[in-house]
Amino acid sequence: MYKPAQGFTLIELTVVLLIMVLGFSAIGTNISSGNQSSQLKALSRDLASALRYARGQALISHNEVSVAINLAENTYKVSNRDKIYHFSDEIEVTLVIAQDEFKNDEIGQLRFYPDGSSSGGRITMEWGNLVNIIDVNWLSGKVEISDK
Repeated sequence: MYKPAQGFTLIELTVVLLIMVLGFSAIGTNISSGNQSSQLKALSRDLASALRYARGQALISHNEVSVAINLAENTYKVSNRDKIYHFSDEIEVTLVIAQDEFKNDEIGQLRFYPDGSSSGGRITMEWGNLVNIIDVNWLSGKVEISDK
């Protein structure tokens, strides 16, 4: 009894490979468009972490600790550390804080006090149409991140 050969033809294999290439290119496009979103979230988490660190240091050391945000240079710094952290130049940062906490209309500070409270405020980070907001409660010093 004769058995026909089983397998795939070259045309069938080529069609399957073409479909796979198209699928992977669509996935690659979606992943690259998510880079801005993931980078903005990562920067927001880093800044929120610095704010939480400052609050913790104020509680532990019984001294005031602040986080200074330089709007002109897109940087921030915790007062008891030497390192300066940079945002991407494409990210627009805005602050809503007490007027007394601004220096030269470029540097704004969020202060954390030894009792856990803070000067309070809101930091908005925008990258194109992506927006992340960091709120610092003045009474409890609690730091929360939200996105729009």
